[in-house]
Amino acid sequence: AAASPGEFCNSLKVVLNGPMTWAIKLLKLIPSANCVTNQIICHRGYPSEEYEVLTRDGYYVSLNRIPYGRPNPRNRGPNPVVFLQHGLLGEGSHWVENLSNNSLGFILADSGYDVWLGNSRGTSWSQRHQHLSADQAEFWDFSFHEMAMYDLPAMINFILQKTGQKQIYYIGYSQGCTIAFIAFSSMPELAQKIKLFFALAPVVTVKHARSPIMKLSFLLDRQFKTLQVGDCSMLSSPKHASARKGIFECVSLQTRLDVYTSHYPDRTSVKTMIHWAQVGLCGVGTCWLAAVDNSSSSSKPPVSLQETPPLYHVEEMPVPTAVWSGGQDWAADWRDIRLLLPRIAHLVTYSHMPDWNHWDFIWGLDAPARLYSSILELMEGSQ
Repeated sequence: AAASPGEFCNSLKVVLNGPMTWAIKLLKLIPSANCVTNQIICHRGYPSEEYEVLTRDGYYVSLNRIPYGRPNPRNRGPNPVVFLQHGLLGEGSHWVENLSNNSLGFILADSGYDVWLGNSRGTSWSQRHQHLSADQAEFWDFSFHEMAMYDLPAMINFILQKTGQKQIYYIGYSQGCTIAFIAFSSMPELAQKIKLFFALAPVVTVKHARSPIMKLSFLLDRQFKTLQVGDCSMLSSPKHASARKGIFECVSLQTRLDVYTSHYPDRTSVKTMIHWAQVGLCGVGTCWLAAVDNSSSSSKPPVSLQETPPLYHVEEMPVPTAVWSGGQDWAADWRDIRLLLPRIAHLVTYSHMPDWNHWDFIWGLDAPARLYSSILELMEGSQ
């Protein structure tokens, strides 16, 4: 059942006033727990670059780059480009938070790829705008629709211009898949720039999802419809790590919980959460709600709370796509992913991990052997 406003507020009191745990003390002992993405990359001995990209609607989104791995010197020529996009309440560091032999970002770099990590608008590293401050409510007037239609094209086009490549490999996780399905099915010219799309735990419909985030349908009640803007960063402070620790109880690499909780959850907008609440109420396969009104008073289409917003046509996406699901995934339920598969026109492969939860795709100890090796094989076979 959906949480009521009262239950939600009571839960927040527990979260915000919870006791500190051993995880907090460890934040000072392990370097990567306190590091930003660039520092983590350098700490592991890899080259690191940072860029800011201006989107068509005025947001600056940040990119981190690992141009080559430790065994791959510059003089070997241009490397194939791979772009990694994080999920809801995440940021780019998730791809490099484990040791170098367990982090997909480092594994790809060591395998000869030019690795780029995206950071969607609203995350800690993408909070600049041409004319707005992150302290203004107007800054947060976006959903994952804008991440798909503005952030992704800006980042992908910048990467191609910077590297001189014509196509990239795209790896998305969770909401990082959602925005890719939207962007690549809505913009054919962008889809042509993607060689292969790797969808890890894609969230497309939440009919069977057990995630608490997907139970926030009360946000659509009339008394909450005024919450159209504003950031959602209630758990982004390190002092809340005791509450966040419980989120990761099923992750196989328990010894690095301090690192995970220092970077997750990050920030997003209230409107993004409202958008997901709408998806939760829909309950139909691949029922993403575009929630775009027809107002012409803005330079971008704002997200609104329409009763019957249009759907995205995923079946029109021309990109070759590989999909993975987890049997214990509470956010991207495998039954929901099965509803998506028939709509993927160019499905390359589908693999199911019966024992995996939502975090195993990016942090699992067995991910290199069971998932990342398959990704590398598909990449090598497409060159």
